[in-house]
Amino acid sequence: MNYLIGDVVQMKKPHPCGTNEWEVLRVGVDFKLRCLHCNHLIMIPREKFEKNVKKVLRNIKE
Repeated sequence: MNYLIGDVVQMKKPHPCGTNEWEVLRVGVDFKLRCLHCNHLIMIPREKFEKNVKKVLRNIKE
């Protein structure tokens, strides 16, 4: 699956703030994500990101 900057994805596990919706800010070997509820930024490796994504909620193309 190809992910683009600006996509909103739903992760399998929720963030401690209670939401599991994240915006993709950087794509590459590592992904940079921003929590849509508390604006917390994280960077995770591609393997972990692809394993933990449940679905794409909003695509930048839409």
